[in-house]
Amino acid sequence: MTAVADTPVSAGDERILGLYRAHLSRGRVTLAELLGSHVEHLSDGAWITTSDGERFLNCGGYGVFILGARHPIVLSEVERQLRKNPMGTRILLEPTAAEAAEQLCGVVPQGLDRVHFSLSGAEAVETALKLARANGYKRTVSMVNGYHGKSLGALSATAKDVYQSPFRPLIPDFLHLPYGDLDALAAELSAHPGQVAVILEPVQGEAGVVIPPAGYLRGVEALVREHGGFLILDEVQTGMGRLGEWWGADLEGVTPDVLLAGKALGGGVMPVSAAIASRKAFKPFDKDPFLHTGTFAAMPVLMAAVRGSIRALQEERLVTRAMELGTALLPRIAEIVQRNIGHLVKEVRGQGLLIGIELIEPGLAGELLTELFNAGVVANHSMTGSAVVRFTPPAILTASDVDFLLTAIDQATRDLVTGSATMPEGGR
Repeated sequence: MTAVADTPVSAGDERILGLYRAHLSRGRVTLAELLGSHVEHLSDGAWITTSDGERFLNCGGYGVFILGARHPIVLSEVERQLRKNPMGTRILLEPTAAEAAEQLCGVVPQGLDRVHFSLSGAEAVETALKLARANGYKRTVSMVNGYHGKSLGALSATAKDVYQSPFRPLIPDFLHLPYGDLDALAAELSAHPGQVAVILEPVQGEAGVVIPPAGYLRGVEALVREHGGFLILDEVQTGMGRLGEWWGADLEGVTPDVLLAGKALGGGVMPVSAAIASRKAFKPFDKDPFLHTGTFAAMPVLMAAVRGSIRALQEERLVTRAMELGTALLPRIAEIVQRNIGHLVKEVRGQGLLIGIELIEPGLAGELLTELFNAGVVANHSMTGSAVVRFTPPAILTASDVDFLLTAIDQATRDLVTGSATMPEGGR
């Protein structure tokens, strides 16, 4: 492993590190120091500039930046709303929320026409779990290695011991089944007809870009309908074009009772999430609008970001662009990885612009992340699949951005073995 080159830390950056130690997280400082103690200063499109003037191609952000940073359409919508009415009363009706909901319902599977907006993906998950309970579904099935957030309800569905164990006992009547196993799901649903809510991801992102067998989502939907269950599709990471379709649901023509959106929903400018439900599933919230609320839910400035995000994806055909980029990138990344470190890699896999490199052990994934950073690329680890390096590049990548990314991956994978380090041309 090649360490990040020693770079003098400016007085300003040292102050930020000190503030993190004093008030935020010492662990975050330790991680930052491993990566050279850089401090984010400016984001623009696919690129991040640090306070010391170095530039990095942003293929991280855990799926937030499908539009890159500060997309002009999103910014224009947000800036207009900031000047007009950024925060609503929550008592009076507010047009931006209504219009954002209409736009969102226009791009989800037909039959989903009710929206509850929140801030984070975990809040959207909580909304869906409460809708299931309010509709009488007291048992919940999620999938092994699935990730749905870390608030208490969402954590109960997130089947990872390292995150759950400090907070047990969690919410009862949650069961975790193998992802991709229709027989196991059929057994649980048939044993408890009319009682089970099922929550899953169309592709498991935090598990390390785990793609289910063809037909799995259709099979899950068929079983849930056959046994009177309730289906929640968590598309917080996979939705809004990330997989090369608007939603993972679209890949197999599935319509859940509740579809969850987040991350990219705010266009890389605002934190927004949503639970989009069928009229039947949403009925308890229709009846009592105060049954599940949040002070900042559907605030006008957030809704403006949603409107801008959907507009940008539509007007610039970025969902199609995500599929085209992903189709081109995946085999080229796989070829580079196989050539340079094939003996250290189990698999390279992806769908659209969600791409993972699975190493033979977690420590190597950490080293590859560092080497990628050395080469000028920000990628992510995977929270429940710790041996997988994950790329979530934006759909606005230019041809030169793609060339830079591939050159950086080539360099990083070679450096993982050789320990040499030179910056790819055009970076930082």
